[in-house]
Amino acid sequence: MRTMMVALALAGLLLGSLSQASNMDAAKEKSKTCAACHGADGNSTAPDFPRLAGQNYRYLVKALSDYKSGERKNAIMNGNAANLSQKDIEDLAAFYAHQTGLSVKY
Repeated sequence: MRTMMVALALAGLLLGSLSQASNMDAAKEKSKTCAACHGADGNSTAPDFPRLAGQNYRYLVKALSDYKSGERKNAIMNGNAANLSQKDIEDLAAFYAHQTGLSVKY
């Protein structure tokens, strides 16, 4: 029974990951606006702009949603996120989450 539960949990994670990555071409196109500050693949070299590449998908969705709603304040990001749809936010989050960039070092 425990093996079955672990298998189902892993399958759920895999399906969630696949759905996040479902539209990478569209997401890459949408990310062109972000590239000026965050780099073409989300690996910003400017200290004023955070690296998005490899960031957690859910974190990116939350951050963009908060910029869109105004809950998170940044003049540039509030303006850029204002016209994003939920699908745009999810596509962008998936695109950046799947890029090579951030890594945890201990």
